[in-house]
Amino acid sequence: MAQGSDSNDTSYNKSPSPGSRPSSSDDVKKVIRREKNRIAAQKSRMRQTQKADSLHLESENLEKENAALRKEVKRLTEEAKYLSSVLSSHEPLCTGLTPQTPDLLYPPHHSSYQRQHIAVPHYQH
Repeated sequence: MAQGSDSNDTSYNKSPSPGSRPSSSDDVKKVIRREKNRIAAQKSRMRQTQKADSLHLESENLEKENAALRKEVKRLTEEAKYLSSVLSSHEPLCTGLTPQTPDLLYPPHHSSYQRQHIAVPHYQH
């Protein structure tokens, strides 16, 4: 059945064949069936509209969340660059980060049992 048809649509009324006449109960059944179909079509269109509205709201919320996350990523990237530059400028000044030779960690006069006490540099800033 076509959507949007109303009860005045005559395309469904077939002309009775000669010698036969549709009963009034058949006409009532047709009217009831058409009314039920019309109501079902209305409900279906309403559900489709509600689903589209719901998807639209969800899409808007996801776009807002995406924008906020992109902003956060940008901020964190800038912070990482800043911290990396601070570290790079600080490394030459920090004596605690310079590589040490094994002689400094293990003086030659210590036995193997005393090597457990490795001198760990203390970082002072």
